[in-house]
Amino acid sequence: MRLTADYHTHTPYSHGKNTVLENAERAKELGLAAVAITDHGFSHVVFGVKRKEVPSLLQECREAEERTGIRVLAGMECNIRGISGLTDFTPEDYDVFDIFLAGVHVMAHYETFADRKIGWGGWRRTLMHIKPSASLIRYTTQAYIHTIERNPVDIITHLNFQCFADPVEVAKCCRDYGTYLEISSKKQHLSDEELDRVVQTGVRFIVNSDAHAIDRIGETALAEEQIKRVGVPLDRIDNIDGRLPVFRFAEFKKRHS
Repeated sequence: MRLTADYHTHTPYSHGKNTVLENAERAKELGLAAVAITDHGFSHVVFGVKRKEVPSLLQECREAEERTGIRVLAGMECNIRGISGLTDFTPEDYDVFDIFLAGVHVMAHYETFADRKIGWGGWRRTLMHIKPSASLIRYTTQAYIHTIERNPVDIITHLNFQCFADPVEVAKCCRDYGTYLEISSKKQHLSDEELDRVVQTGVRFIVNSDAHAIDRIGETALAEEQIKRVGVPLDRIDNIDGRLPVFRFAEFKKRHS
């Protein structure tokens, strides 16, 4: 399995160590065709990109693309902010960004007080090894589903990392709306049994590094090990072995331009 593009990397605009250019240069060294800069969304309380920094971020992405000759996508790992499907992006942000990732993070500004259970409730139960309630699973599942339905999300990141949703129902929604599920090579976020059930839905996948430093860009070892154990069909992973994905966000913008 050879990675074609890494669509989940961080820089100091959130809490990554290396610059946009350094990420791009490392991606080029590895022979990747593209790299995405996807720092944490505006509503991340600690590490979120500041809106006033967006012009600088965009400029760095364009300059890095010119200097390296590989595609450098300006994106964001948006926060799922509530059961309504609210994220950090507004339609006004669509024109300037190239790729739209979304995931659950504890340190986010949630839409309502009740929505805090998606991140904080899941994190607390994970930390204390407490089994999640059926109501929490339903609530979190609906938050993922409404996010996918309401927004042209390209990739759902690290599904169920420190939170609890029904992965099969989320995968079905991703399949139906053309959103990819990430298999993260930074942290295992689905058990082998869960990933096997997700595979049966027919959803398509992206393997990403979630790199916070250049030495991890293009890293696939953890993901590869699980893919082999579970038997995930390689032809369902759209950023390996020379293939590039067709992203929903770009198609959405074409239709509405």
